[in-house]
Amino acid sequence: MYFLTGWPRRLLCPLRSEEEPFHVQPSSQRFYFALLSETQLSIWFSRPSVLIVSYIESAKAAAQFGFYQKAEWKPDDSMIAVATAKGYILLFDVLGGGDDKYLYEPVYPKGSPRVKVTPGYKEEQCAPALSLEMKKPVDLEAPITSLQSLREDLLVCTADGYLHVLHWDGLGSNGRKAICLTTIPFSLDLQSARGGPSLDLEGVYIRCMEYCVTLDGFAVVLSDGRLGFITPLSNTITTDQLQGVWAADVTDGTCVAVNNKYRLMAFGCASGSVLVYMIDTTTGSMQLSHKLELTPKHYPDIYNKTGPVKLICWSPDYSVAMVTWECGGLSLWSVFGAHLICTLGEDFAWVDAHTQTQPYTLHTSFNTISERLFLLHFLPSAPPSSLQAGILQFHFIKSALTVNPCTSNQEQVLLHGEDRLYLTCIDPSQIHSSSDAHPHAHIHPRDGSPMHHPPNPDSSLSQGLSTLLGHKHWHVVQIHSTYLESNWPIRFAAIDTAGQCMAVAGRRGFAHYSLFTRKWKLFGNITQEQNMTVTGGLAWWNDFVVVACYNFIDQQEQLRLYQRSSNLDNAFASVTKLHSDTLLLNVFRDMVILFRADCSICLYSIERRNDSPNPSASVELLQEVSMSRYIPHPALVVSVTLTSVRTETGITLKAPQQACMAESIMLNLAGQLIMLQRDRSGPQVRDKETPAVNKKLLPFCPPVVLAQCVENVWTTCRSNKKKRHLLEALWLSCGEAGMKVWLPLFPRDHRKPHSFLSRRIMLPFHINIYPLAVLFEDALVLGATNETVLYDGLQGSSEPLEALFPYCTVERTSQIYLHHILRQLLVRNLGEQALMLAQSCASLPYFPHVMELMVHVVLEEEATSREPIPDPLLPTVAKFITEFPLFLQTIVHCARKTEYALWNYLFAAVGNPKDLFEECLMAQDLDTAASYLIILQNMEVPAVSRQHATLLFNTALEQGKWDLCRHMIRFLKAIGSGEMETPPPTPTTQEPSSTGFEFFRNRSISLSQSADSVTTGKFNLQKTFSMPTGASAKGRDVECAENMYIDMMLWRHARHLLEQVRLRDLGCFSAQLGFELIGWLCRERNRVARVEDFVTALKRLHKDFLWPFPVIPVGSLSSPLKNGRCRTVLSTRLLKSQSADSLLNSDMDTASPPTAPTNHTWMDGLGQRAKDMDTASSAHSNQHSPQTHDAFLSLLTNKVEEYSVGSATDLTETSSVVDGDWMMVDENSSTLSLSQAELEHISMELANKGPHKSQVQLRYLLHVFMEAGCLEWCVVIGLILRDANVIKQVISFLDSPEVPPETVQSVRNGLLAVDTWASTDCLGYKPFLNLIQPQLQHLLDSASEQVQPESFQPVSQSSKLSGSEALGGAAVPRVEDSRGVSAPLGLALPSLEPAGGFPRPPSEDCPPEQTEEQGEEEGAYDCTLS
Repeated sequence: MYFLTGWPRRLLCPLRSEEEPFHVQPSSQRFYFALLSETQLSIWFSRPSVLIVSYIESAKAAAQFGFYQKAEWKPDDSMIAVATAKGYILLFDVLGGGDDKYLYEPVYPKGSPRVKVTPGYKEEQCAPALSLEMKKPVDLEAPITSLQSLREDLLVCTADGYLHVLHWDGLGSNGRKAICLTTIPFSLDLQSARGGPSLDLEGVYIRCMEYCVTLDGFAVVLSDGRLGFITPLSNTITTDQLQGVWAADVTDGTCVAVNNKYRLMAFGCASGSVLVYMIDTTTGSMQLSHKLELTPKHYPDIYNKTGPVKLICWSPDYSVAMVTWECGGLSLWSVFGAHLICTLGEDFAWVDAHTQTQPYTLHTSFNTISERLFLLHFLPSAPPSSLQAGILQFHFIKSALTVNPCTSNQEQVLLHGEDRLYLTCIDPSQIHSSSDAHPHAHIHPRDGSPMHHPPNPDSSLSQGLSTLLGHKHWHVVQIHSTYLESNWPIRFAAIDTAGQCMAVAGRRGFAHYSLFTRKWKLFGNITQEQNMTVTGGLAWWNDFVVVACYNFIDQQEQLRLYQRSSNLDNAFASVTKLHSDTLLLNVFRDMVILFRADCSICLYSIERRNDSPNPSASVELLQEVSMSRYIPHPALVVSVTLTSVRTETGITLKAPQQACMAESIMLNLAGQLIMLQRDRSGPQVRDKETPAVNKKLLPFCPPVVLAQCVENVWTTCRSNKKKRHLLEALWLSCGEAGMKVWLPLFPRDHRKPHSFLSRRIMLPFHINIYPLAVLFEDALVLGATNETVLYDGLQGSSEPLEALFPYCTVERTSQIYLHHILRQLLVRNLGEQALMLAQSCASLPYFPHVMELMVHVVLEEEATSREPIPDPLLPTVAKFITEFPLFLQTIVHCARKTEYALWNYLFAAVGNPKDLFEECLMAQDLDTAASYLIILQNMEVPAVSRQHATLLFNTALEQGKWDLCRHMIRFLKAIGSGEMETPPPTPTTQEPSSTGFEFFRNRSISLSQSADSVTTGKFNLQKTFSMPTGASAKGRDVECAENMYIDMMLWRHARHLLEQVRLRDLGCFSAQLGFELIGWLCRERNRVARVEDFVTALKRLHKDFLWPFPVIPVGSLSSPLKNGRCRTVLSTRLLKSQSADSLLNSDMDTASPPTAPTNHTWMDGLGQRAKDMDTASSAHSNQHSPQTHDAFLSLLTNKVEEYSVGSATDLTETSSVVDGDWMMVDENSSTLSLSQAELEHISMELANKGPHKSQVQLRYLLHVFMEAGCLEWCVVIGLILRDANVIKQVISFLDSPEVPPETVQSVRNGLLAVDTWASTDCLGYKPFLNLIQPQLQHLLDSASEQVQPESFQPVSQSSKLSGSEALGGAAVPRVEDSRGVSAPLGLALPSLEPAGGFPRPPSEDCPPEQTEEQGEEEGAYDCTLS
């Protein structure tokens, strides 16, 4: 309700005095406050806080009267009574100044309209000059313990056991009465009251007393610590008309304060707690309502060291109580005991440690309606020279609900301070921004739970919700200074349902503000503003402000509606005269409900009229309901609300549209929630038969009490068929008891309701925040909380007093309550209702979190309970959660967030974790299965967890979940090395990343690591580890059986992929898991790495890599080799230059690392267009390590300038040829002057290529197979790329004596089979096959005659030259220069072009010097690879 804000303000006293002020007493109108020190009485003005007059007692009078002790104002502020130490009452007249009426005047800028127009306006702004005149003192001859003003009387309690009644005016013989306490009969209740006086009151006097208007009696604390309540039985206070009631069993009372609005008496005790009593209306006895005390949970160090309660004080609106103790400290509590603030903990406690004492020890008092609190401070531990008392003013902001309860229908939090408003509504400029910008602050996305993913940005609900909850900042609106300076303090504030318009009302008039225009609207005519004052509050109805106000000119109460868009002027207002003062106002749909001072309720209908140029509204009285029989005092009504809530559900089932009608009135009467329903017992007339105009409203039934201790009520007039439970419920805030919801119960599927099932149920639940608004559909409570920021100041004696305090801020909070309600329904065996409610909310983004919380709370309670629980709830909750698809995730996330000791209890209720693990595997939910694996590892023997881990590893490999595979490898290694704790952290080396270039990096690293052990024999590659594990020595241990076990699984998977001709998946697998592909292929060269059927393999590659089958233009079918030489050179040149260029540019495509785990393939980057993505592959791209990012950035910056040349046009969708190729075509056409037909042929060649990324991947695989010596695969890839050089090279290798004859035979048969297939099914391959005809012929003849491979050397040399020309002569840093191109790879390899097509700047991996060293080390074994 109330929240501290900022630093306190210190008031400067212009008069130097040695005396400490110790008592603050605000006047009843709260425009002034009196300040008391030992011989001095000062009167201060409230705003601005300035000293007006000070009365200093002479030394002689001070000796006679004694020091001042207490002060009390007369209700009309015209007199002050001061009690002195020697039993005197000094009465002072407060007189207006003589000639100079004003002490302080406001200074206005020149030409300010305010001063000219309004007569007497300036006078209202001035601080008046007052004087104090002492009248004749009254000697009561005993020390005075308490002063209390009561209408025209002043009640004084003295230490001799008397109660004196003095008249403020007449002090003659009849002006004074004394009542002896012993003559007042006391009993435990009024029924058993005895006639005679109480004998046990000898020597007892009243220590503290306060009068309660609404109870019409005095709450008293007696000197022996007992608490009582004294009621006058008639209008006058005389001995025989007083009757007292005890509070049983209390003997340590210290002070008292009464709450007139809620009829509560708060008694402070010596134990430090505050007992809040109410009077039982039937017996008249005192009943304990609740206690205000610090709990050891929140204040473990200080909760029992506060000392006795020193002072209790209620706020002017009676919504919070302020408590302070002997040892200092200040705390705030709501009416029914919800704890708001305490300065004994957290950053405030640091203050005390710093100064060795509580700096605020003496007296506090709420002052003015504007939420300010005065504290009188002094520091007893400070040296006398700096002994300094200060008056500190604490500033609060409070919820608009405290004074204007009609704002409870809105779903925004509105707080108002002295000069500004704080609201949580969505800024209109943010509504269209993306929802990703505002993550959910209240959700903890752990364990990769579903809450990890942002809500669907398309749905307006989640978008608005994330904007509403995503940050802790307020929208702060400064109230217009012109309005504020003449109408301070702000008394009412209201906000509309959309949260875009606000209205405030101060002392006179009102003003409103729009977030759309960011402008205030004030009355144009200041006289109109000053002639009205808002009495019953403000509310918004559509775009009208509804105001219940008093008109000073007509001296009449009125209901006015002002249109928002037109000027603020009475000319545009619709005015309805009212017969009695309005105390409260509320709006429901098109109805206004007023509660009046004569205890009656009026219902009005509002209708918009568009007949005039300015839209206006017409108001019509519908119904009056008198409540005087039920309401003892009009001031007791806290709020009045119209709702559609009803008890019987007979009609809500058949006609949900009727749920929107105003069915009942909710009245909060001093904390009791009373409902008046429409009386439908009479004959019912069907709606269709009666015209709407003369429809008579039904009368109301007698009231029913729904709940006690209610502070706020929330209900909504909206309806939503999907969430009827939440929208037709009634939400109550009940102080320390938390919240309650009055939930409707619906029969399922329109069945007949059970006769024994009640129509509604009241469910209590606790929340950790103070509720200020309820978001009905979103199942959230919004609130606010005080946060403190420490100021590290000078830390010396010169530090100002206010800087000792931390700076206070108010932060927005929110809390989910759905799990509480579901649990309460399950406890009451209403599982069907719980299921309906949960299913209606299953689309909420934090629904998984709700489920987790429910399991967690029940588990913690039951598993840690000391006594056995007769009817445990956990099995019911577990069964309930199985109804939702999130069951497996919920259980495992909950288990991982609870301690291991509770797991057995949890899994006894939900099922064996092994079974749950298998369910996850069957449901293909591998991430959840991995979480269960961690649980199995802790609960089962290593063999079981290894068995399950192997299952999961194989499934993850099959599905291409590479991240998970890497974790599983670590996990299996951890099990093998006997580490039975959590799996070891991620390897320190770079994780293999998801782009093509990373493959080369990983491979060249692992090759160079194993280079020293490589023999010079041809094709002899030693096995290295499948998973580079950085610096850990254990990872290098080849003999480790666990590593062997993992490698066997990896080899089996690679064999499986190769057998199924899934080359793309194989490359992905190798790159992601750092699998040593070349070494493995070398070993499998003559086993699984053979190609059984070239045609099938070729078709499969076309499909996997989205590579189009070649087609040939119609014209060239007759003579495919027309102008043969030129065509051949051109096409090979094109192919080669593109391969080089594509590899240079591929890093630009894959430059930005992926952030979200969507279905990308192994070389996919974020920049790729969707059509290039291979949706068939389910591989997940993994997260990168930081080093990888650096490498990417350097690549991108190097390459962009060198290679990207502006493109003339775009090619077809499937072929993504790089811009450089266009440039190259232009060059060649200028030198070779191509004909139209040749250009057509070139464009055809380009159109026959697949996506650029696929080309990079195929080139890479070609390289891998070439190094591993798998020549058959090289031929297949050469065919799909239609690269004649590859075929030439392979065929030249086939002559080597080391190539087994089966391979030669296989290649020969395969090429013949492809030729046959091409002739019949795919003529597009014929031109290329014709191009390589000489090699094919050579292969067929090779059985009879050996041809030297050197004979093809010149062709490849010239092709290399043309390739560099094709790049436009750009200076490409080629690694071959430093690593020796001609170093043979065991075979007499010519400098094959694909190797030259992989240039890499040295910065990508290692500095150039390192590259050279590697080249020297490797010697004969060099992969000519970047």
